[in-house]
Amino acid sequence: MISSPARRPATLAVAAAVLAAEGLLGLVLGGYVAVETLIGKPSDMSSALAVAAFGMLAGAGIGWVAWGVWQALRWSRGPGVVTQIFILPVAISLIGSRQYAFGVPLVVAAVIVLVTLLAPQSTHALMGEDGSGGGSPGSPD
Repeated sequence: MISSPARRPATLAVAAAVLAAEGLLGLVLGGYVAVETLIGKPSDMSSALAVAAFGMLAGAGIGWVAWGVWQALRWSRGPGVVTQIFILPVAISLIGSRQYAFGVPLVVAAVIVLVTLLAPQSTHALMGEDGSGGGSPGSPD
């Protein structure tokens, strides 16, 4: 774990910032759907509440991953990459349906996170000197 911001590569800081923004967006949109569901008249209350809960849980999960990336915790890279791989088809679908204002920023965010998480500096910070997962067995990481 990186204890000092001076030792944190810029690639991890950028990835953590974009992931945090994605997580915040998920929380806000999930909360918005929940409020609209409760004050409005949805055609299917249980589905609307499930979508709201999913949005808020996904946002919280992405926020947790952002925190892990910021702390340079090894486990955070996988969920960060997988999340972006899931975001890309959604963003491309939005672009295909002419929802450019939503799709283009999502593609840009996903590409930024993928590039920064997979950069050599990030690999070194997250996985150790040679990218193989750290030092010798029994040595502290």
